[in-house]
Amino acid sequence: MNSSASIAPGTRLLSMTGYGSATSDHELGRLGIELRSVNSRYLDIAFRLPDELRMLEPLLREAIAARITRGKVDCRASVQHRAAMRPEVRLRAGVIQALQQAQLQVHQTFASAAPLSVADILRFPGVMDDPQPEPAQWIAAFTPLAHQAVSELLENRAREGARLGDTITQRAQAMRAIVAAHQVRAPELVAAFGQRITERLREAATGGLAGSGIPLEESMARIRQEVALHGIRVDVAEELSRLDIHINELMRIVEQGGAAGKRLDFLMQELNREANTLGSKAAGLDTTAASIELKLLIEQVREQVQNLE
Repeated sequence: MNSSASIAPGTRLLSMTGYGSATSDHELGRLGIELRSVNSRYLDIAFRLPDELRMLEPLLREAIAARITRGKVDCRASVQHRAAMRPEVRLRAGVIQALQQAQLQVHQTFASAAPLSVADILRFPGVMDDPQPEPAQWIAAFTPLAHQAVSELLENRAREGARLGDTITQRAQAMRAIVAAHQVRAPELVAAFGQRITERLREAATGGLAGSGIPLEESMARIRQEVALHGIRVDVAEELSRLDIHINELMRIVEQGGAAGKRLDFLMQELNREANTLGSKAAGLDTTAASIELKLLIEQVREQVQNLE
């Protein structure tokens, strides 16, 4: 009955979206529990219980909070009327006779009063032999159902979480490929950028220094110094290294599983920060395109992370 109780924390990613239910034909009636969960920043449990089952709220809250850390959980409990579960309805003859005497007395004063219908008689308190159970009986009957419904909800959330994990992994692999390819080309791109800047400045210096008496070599030494400093500013090796570290951590967290939503959400912020820095330091169209593609993939992962516990 409780197959998913064997799921150990930290073995699978869990979605915050899921459904679980449990029913039982009990001597008290047909009992049922239904759980629905959606995204929420924290654990938020809402109960929809009939008045006769209000005493179940602490039991249900404890069963849910013990195994679920995030999500808005809607919890419903129900009982089919016990009289409807019996093949026959037992009536209390004494109460019916008392109603009959009361009706005769009323008619002696109000001759035109409508007689009691069968529905009126059955609705009168105490007519049906249907003793109300004690709260302890309800709690004992619903306890196994509560754990079964939570287990089914967790199974459902784990299946959805596995699909989300696959999607995140695919996006992470795409990010890793972009970073790896750019790490190989980064020194080449910086060198090419520096060469282009040097040539342009050489051309400008050659024309601008004509007749000034300043040696060209002296001017070029200064130009090369400035280009070297600018090359340091546009060098993205550090950003690419940090992106690679964050992507590896992303893959590790997904593989580890468990309640990882908050950790992954923070990691998405760090990845996005590095991708933005990469774009701001871009020394060419290739780096700009890589930054845009990375930010697109990061946003796609972030949308999936919002669904994780």
